[in-house]
Amino acid sequence: MAAEWRPVRQSRTHELVLESIEEQVLAGKLKAGDRLPPERELAPALGVSRSALREALRVLETVGVLVAHAGRGADAGARIVRHPDDALGRLLRLHFGLGSYSLEDVLEARVVLERSSFEAAARHAPPEDLAVAGEILDGLRRPGIGPEEFNDLDTRFHVQIARSSGNALTSTLTAAVRESVRPLILRALEAAEDWPATAAALNAQHAALLRLVREGDGEAAADLAEEHIRGFHGTLVDGSPQD
Repeated sequence: MAAEWRPVRQSRTHELVLESIEEQVLAGKLKAGDRLPPERELAPALGVSRSALREALRVLETVGVLVAHAGRGADAGARIVRHPDDALGRLLRLHFGLGSYSLEDVLEARVVLERSSFEAAARHAPPEDLAVAGEILDGLRRPGIGPEEFNDLDTRFHVQIARSSGNALTSTLTAAVRESVRPLILRALEAAEDWPATAAALNAQHAALLRLVREGDGEAAADLAEEHIRGFHGTLVDGSPQD
């Protein structure tokens, strides 16, 4: 079923281009992996300028549903993709920075999401997914690891558990919410009075969480995940009151 392009109204042109492309996706006429027609063909088909079309395509690239390749040949042009994790994290981080959400909002969202993901992982996680989580934990426990690398691996550990739960949306939301406070968590880790002791305490909880998931004890894993998140993330809330 081929996509069908027709001229759009001229007001708020780039938004109408977005609506037209969205219609094609929702109708099943555009799928991940499909390429859009070249700009020189798509712009006149929609009845818009190439600058308006490019503005719409840049928006789609920002939200993670399109990637554009410059140049000529088979790989040139814009292609529909599915890359929601980074895009949602970026947007949520900006809204958090602008004050759309408070630290308390993010904390409670993390608790809800990660209780669900740890409990589901205890029921559904494939052994190979938990093996990856174990490798990440090994990296977290590496002697001499610094706060920045620890923060990156910590994020990967929590997202990996969410992925192993079998719910792709929970995984994406967990990654986005955790990414939104990454800079704050890094600053808190860097400010720890006794960094090795802080890392060891957090890793003890990571190890216990992974053990409970492997044992299939979802309720205990969910309770410990909440304690783990409120314990460290909660210090950010206590130390940084929001308006």
